[in-house]
Amino acid sequence: MKKINNKHFQIIEYEEINKKNINKKYFKELEEIAQTTEFLSYSKKGVLKSQNYVGIIQTKSGFVLEIFPKISVGNDTYKESKIILIEMIKTLKNHPFKKLSTANLKTEKMSLLEIFVSFFLNELDKLVKKGIKRDYISIQENQKFLKGKLLINEHIKNNLVHKERFFVEYDEYIEDILENRVIKTTLIKLNKLSKNLENQRRIREFMFVFDDVGEIRSLSELKKIHIDRSKKYYENVIEICKVFLDNKSFTPYKGESISFAILFDMNKLFESFVGYWFKKYCDKVKLQHKKYYLFDVDKKYRLTPDIVIENKIFDTKWKIIESLDDILGNDFYQMFAYSQKYSSKEVTLIFPRVYNIEEQEFGFDEEYKLKVRFIDLKNCEKEVKRIIND
Repeated sequence: MKKINNKHFQIIEYEEINKKNINKKYFKELEEIAQTTEFLSYSKKGVLKSQNYVGIIQTKSGFVLEIFPKISVGNDTYKESKIILIEMIKTLKNHPFKKLSTANLKTEKMSLLEIFVSFFLNELDKLVKKGIKRDYISIQENQKFLKGKLLINEHIKNNLVHKERFFVEYDEYIEDILENRVIKTTLIKLNKLSKNLENQRRIREFMFVFDDVGEIRSLSELKKIHIDRSKKYYENVIEICKVFLDNKSFTPYKGESISFAILFDMNKLFESFVGYWFKKYCDKVKLQHKKYYLFDVDKKYRLTPDIVIENKIFDTKWKIIESLDDILGNDFYQMFAYSQKYSSKEVTLIFPRVYNIEEQEFGFDEEYKLKVRFIDLKNCEKEVKRIIND
């Protein structure tokens, strides 16, 4: 565990969190998170451990916990692990952080939250330069002058006494539209969450730009957003807003301790990262192939290998393997099913390389074989090339 300050800690996946290391109040909040979510495991011995999820958790009291993937053995891997995590996030398909750029950021000194906030502000800057969208909005109100259409029933109901008023309906071309209200609401939330001085300055500047725009009343309004062709350049900014406002990009959680969280399932990140490099170096790659079922007659239990290259099958597993005994029998059974359904004489299990383990090959029989391969995430490009040519 690495202490940034009294309210900000970093840990590596599977690392233990001991109540002796942090304030009792913060540890109690993490205990509640562990008891109500799958992000942390909880031990009655007073020890918490991160479980297959990486990213950032911020509690109601302002305590920040960053969780990075385990990429090697040793204590001094936080910097490398953070860089690799960001690179993995950028490979997620249809994810708003897919274009995440850290080129001009001092990421070593920034929390993941501040990196995500900076990216959002950069995307918002591009939007503002293209022009904030306006639209005609129908407004109904009681005024001292006649404007637009007089609503007779409402006028009679509201103005029996106030003869000088008119209850009218009219259209106005304004910036206060739903999409802009979502952006304004996000800026208000980030203004409370962000502690980075540069991000705070930029947030205040954008809030001034959206000064004539209101806030959304509830998160249910997010479902009403429709991005048509004229608002296409709003799309990514709105998707990032949904992440910040509604935790749209990750597993839902219960409990009151979490104020804010962006967490990623390492199984999906590893699968996406390895698949990205396979696609980059082989034209015939198919990801998440869904051609066969385990039982053809009833169409039950769809088989979905992560990577298919013609008649070769590759499947990624985010498991920290210290010895071959750590590989589950179910993994072998799954690969056997793939080999039979795809008539593939060569199937490969891919794990992250954390410990120095010798790669192995097993024969299902004289014809069909299973390869066990490990990828060093610090050299994923090189490792994938090696496995493709294996």
